[in-house]
Amino acid sequence: MALFDTHCHIQFKAFDNDRDAVIKRCSERGMLMLAVGTQRDTSRAAVEVAKTGHGKIFAAIGLHPVHLHPRYVDEKESAFMSREEDFDYAYYRELAEAPEVIAIGETGLDFYHLPEDVPREEVIKKQTEVFLQHIELAKEVNKAMVIHCRDAYRELADVLRQHPEIRGTVHCFTGTEEEAELLLSLGLSIGFTGIITFPPRAENPAAQERLLEAVRRVPLERLLIETDAPYLAPAAYRGKTCEPWMVEEVAKKVAELKGLDFVTVKNATAENAEKLFDM
Repeated sequence: MALFDTHCHIQFKAFDNDRDAVIKRCSERGMLMLAVGTQRDTSRAAVEVAKTGHGKIFAAIGLHPVHLHPRYVDEKESAFMSREEDFDYAYYRELAEAPEVIAIGETGLDFYHLPEDVPREEVIKKQTEVFLQHIELAKEVNKAMVIHCRDAYRELADVLRQHPEIRGTVHCFTGTEEEAELLLSLGLSIGFTGIITFPPRAENPAAQERLLEAVRRVPLERLLIETDAPYLAPAAYRGKTCEPWMVEEVAKKVAELKGLDFVTVKNATAENAEKLFDM
């Protein structure tokens, strides 16, 4: 089985100057990748780049909760002004018809990036409503979901309990082992990024250990690996733009934490992805 980066943004502007070279480096490793949209334009771009991938690149389409209100987002690896957008069900429904589209998302709940000039309750209400629209779309087209969640795992679980037929992955999981088990109880898969290779943060070292414990506890058959490229380069490549082939480092860390060999993790996570996305 080939390595499968189940969450990257190869269609983002960060790769405009060297996208072909990055894709070539991934192709040389024989890997697969899922290009994930976050808005109208990046979702359509995900489909377009997937069409050039010769069966090695696939697309997910959706509206990220951070783009439901205009807000300046400042992370250590990126800073940008989010562009407010309403969810256009018909637009995404049409995009979903493309054979390259294997998932709906990324969508979900993000209570970490909240605009300061909008009441919290109003923001959460809108995020939930838009998430529910994505759920309906996933049901209609019978595709898995790529779910974003930050500081809202229990609220996310509350929504998904009402829709037990939904299958999907919670990507870039950074919660605790208990939160991971909560998501597993709903039948979800869990995706881990290069964050699991990072050293503990000085201000909260316990958080990293709990994340690593979550990796140990998630059954291998429910675990996915991803990069979130161009963000979150694994520890071995910190300071560089993350590329999808760097998912190798995530697989190595999962193998270390679970006491398995790299090939076992590589093959199992690829099989998990193909099963989840009905490939």
